[in-house]
This record gives sequence, C-alpha cells and structure tokens, in this order.
Amino acid sequence: MSDIPDASQQLQALMQQVGISSFRALARQAGVSHWQVRQLRQGKALQMRVEPLLVLANTLQVPLSELLVRCAGVEVGDTVPGSSTLQGEYDRLQVQMQQQRETLLQEFQLSSLDILESWLQNWPTAAYAATQNPDLPAVRLLPLLHPVERLLQEWGVEAIASVGSEIPYNPQQHQLREGMAEPGELVRVRSTGYRQGNKLLYRAQVSPIQN
Repeated sequence: MSDIPDASQQLQALMQQVGISSFRALARQAGVSHWQVRQLRQGKALQMRVEPLLVLANTLQVPLSELLVRCAGVEVGDTVPGSSTLQGEYDRLQVQMQQQRETLLQEFQLSSLDILESWLQNWPTAAYAATQNPDLPAVRLLPLLHPVERLLQEWGVEAIASVGSEIPYNPQQHQLREGMAEPGELVRVRSTGYRQGNKLLYRAQVSPIQN
C-alpha cells in the first residue's frame, strides 16, 4: 500500500469522465458530505466507511476497486483496519443492498395486491359469466374495474384525456392514428394516453375531426 497525501487530481480525472465539474457537485450528486469527499481527496479512504465509498464509486461509474486504487493506492485484497478486507466488505454490502431491493419489491407487490383484492376475487367469475352469456351487458362489468383505477391513482398515473373527447391537438402528448392535424386543431381521442407526474408514459391516440 502506497501513501498518497493528496488524491485530488486522480479524483478530478474520474469526475471529468462523468461530467461532474466540482467536488461540491460530487458531494451533492452522491448524497455524501463535503467532509467525506475531502477524506477521499486526502487519500484517507481506509478511514472511511464502506457505504459512502460505494456510493461515490457508483456516482463516478467505476468499480469500488478502481476508486481505491486511483485515490488511495490500495488493492482490493488489502486489509481494512478492524475489519476483514475491502473486497469482503464490498461483497457483504452488495448482498445487503440486493436483499433490501427484494424486500422493497415484495412490500410493493403486497400493497398492490391488497388494493386489487376485490378485482382478483370477482373478475374471473365475471369473465366466465360473460363467456357463458354473450348478451350480458358490458356496463355491468365496469364497477369491477374500480380497484384497478384506484391502484393507478395510488401510483399517480393520470389519463391524458377520455376516449371520445375532442381536444386541441398537442403532438407532445397525442399521436395521430391517421390523417394530419396542426397543433391546436381539434382531434378526437381514440385511445387514452397516460402520464405519471411530469413523465409521459403513453401518448393518447387521436384522429382528426372531419369538417
């Protein structure tokens, strides 16, 4: 292990590769303190916890081993004082993060299934009844879709416009199914589009209104 009293230049080289202009910007993007970035600049990575090192490595888009070699002059197999090895700590943290992701996904799925409980129980029966009785009015099935609508609301998903409505054409939110239209001209919605907050998920399918 070599002594590196100042690793600022090495760190700046890594920052330039991902377009980070300053040490302050690095701290902000990584969500770590300026003191932790200063520790890394001073070649004191072995005095830092593994968690902020891993976050900084991810922000700089390099493996933890490369960050340590470039900014602390260590190899992955070097021993962490009072611990095992950096590689061991890295592997342990990776496993922990994977377990956390799986737990969050499981919780998300369970909460979604809780909202969809009535739909899961009743929709197969309703679908079977519809196949057995083709004359069954479809409008009677609409209340069964309320749980799905509620789930979309929980996720912040909103419809851009309702089917059949006439709205001014906006090429950023609407897609012409046929014909041509200028922005601002009235078009009729054929298929609903969706957005989630400021993010467009699907553009609404529209058609020009014939004069």
